[in-house]
Amino acid sequence: MRTFPRTLAALAAAAAALLPPLTAASPATAASLPTRPALSIPGDPRGAALPPFTGHAVTPRPVTVPAVPQHPFMAANGAGNLHGDAYQSDTYEGPGPTGRELAVRSRLQGGLCGSVTFDSRGRIVTVCMTPGLAPRLMLLDPDDLGAIASLTLPGRAGSSPTEVSGGGYFYLDQLDRAVVPTKDGTIQVVAVRRDALVTEARYDLAPAIGTSGIVSVLPDWSGRMWFVTGGGLVGVLDPATGAISTHALPGETIANSIAVDESGGVFVVSDHALYRFDAAAAGRRPVVTWRAAYDRGSRRKPGQLSQGSGTTPTLIGPADGPGGGYVAITDNADPWMRVLVMARGKAGPEKVCEQPVFGPGKGADENSLVAVGGDLIVENNYGYVVGDHALLKGMLGGRQVDTEPGLARVHVDYTTRTCSLAWSDHRERVPSVVSKVSLATGLLYTFTHPSADELRSARRKGATAMPDAWYLTALDVRTGERVWSRLVGSGPLFNNHYAPVTLGRDGSAYVGVVGGLVRITDS
Repeated sequence: MRTFPRTLAALAAAAAALLPPLTAASPATAASLPTRPALSIPGDPRGAALPPFTGHAVTPRPVTVPAVPQHPFMAANGAGNLHGDAYQSDTYEGPGPTGRELAVRSRLQGGLCGSVTFDSRGRIVTVCMTPGLAPRLMLLDPDDLGAIASLTLPGRAGSSPTEVSGGGYFYLDQLDRAVVPTKDGTIQVVAVRRDALVTEARYDLAPAIGTSGIVSVLPDWSGRMWFVTGGGLVGVLDPATGAISTHALPGETIANSIAVDESGGVFVVSDHALYRFDAAAAGRRPVVTWRAAYDRGSRRKPGQLSQGSGTTPTLIGPADGPGGGYVAITDNADPWMRVLVMARGKAGPEKVCEQPVFGPGKGADENSLVAVGGDLIVENNYGYVVGDHALLKGMLGGRQVDTEPGLARVHVDYTTRTCSLAWSDHRERVPSVVSKVSLATGLLYTFTHPSADELRSARRKGATAMPDAWYLTALDVRTGERVWSRLVGSGPLFNNHYAPVTLGRDGSAYVGVVGGLVRITDS
């Protein structure tokens, strides 16, 4: 989830111009908006020549794994942040779509609504980023995607609808409050009260962080707010006193979110190393408990946002288990990218195992690993490039560059401390989505972009030129085999650009796209 160039900014801004103006609101409170249906995102008409659905609906086959602990200061697991829970597992106990007469609905926002969370009434709370405008915190109806309330967040107008420092990584707490890092160096606490958004608190971090953008914020198990900046600063904020303390990582940058566990551990990955932090000095100061350098390779590969791991740390197993639990990331090694698993306890980062994945020189992951029990699912984002030339081609009817295919499930044997491939897929092209697993259905949900040749073989009679086409695709989590694939939309406005798949409590799947937000659900 990062920056779009000027051409895409112009494209999204043009889409935003189609929208009716939002109701004005004070900076501190956004009242409910007049009820109106959401406008649909316009697509490439050539997509009508493509089959809307392939495969078959399935009967759910639940997967039984130990539950992730519920964080006391976050919304219910599956509802509180981009990766679903404090362990950043990217799994949901609830259902996702089964493929039964799938219906697609979209909201034209003119910018990407990436992180999707749900309040206690099941309504969507999201931050939408539109080029040229300040980010907006939105309260949306989960069924028709209509706006219930909207609050303009402080700070400069963004040049990108996916710039993380404007709120790409925020969380919803246990009291239905969105805790959002903003572009002016503050953390805003905004409550959902009935049908309105009300700013309850504001913490100014600028004196401590300078001009470095806040990438992510997440609470530890004691309620302290931990944050990281793109400039490699790790900090902790005590919301009770407003006290702020930071720890710098000289020469390192941070481009992803963090993970926290019930032992007080805070796990951060920079472009050089994986860290465990804990709070010291009466819980007010972040200190490095251990540091584990990894192979960052020799280059920033196409599809990556930095030369290093593109993953948010994924936690596995309880903190009172063997090794203090485990943590996993990918490295950036050449020629083979590897999945790395290590113990995460305070004693130190003892390595469990490592597993090379994908082809030599053709593997890159810019998204979090999915934890299914002790196993890990990794995707290949190698080759995803969004540049002015590619986007101009998209606006003129051309296609974006095809990415390297690949998904794999890595089996970890924690007794023998070995890794192996449970399955490996060489078919699906996953440019940039954060894939998710529903334990209730036994399906892995991802967002795919087939090549022109792959589309051509599936087209309806008479179609010739192939548009950009984006599909919600479900794979059997046990075997890796494709179960079904549903066309979501065609054209550049349906590019998810690093936004995740998010599963709602009714089994719907949501994906933020350049044009706004889409919902895919069983009929």
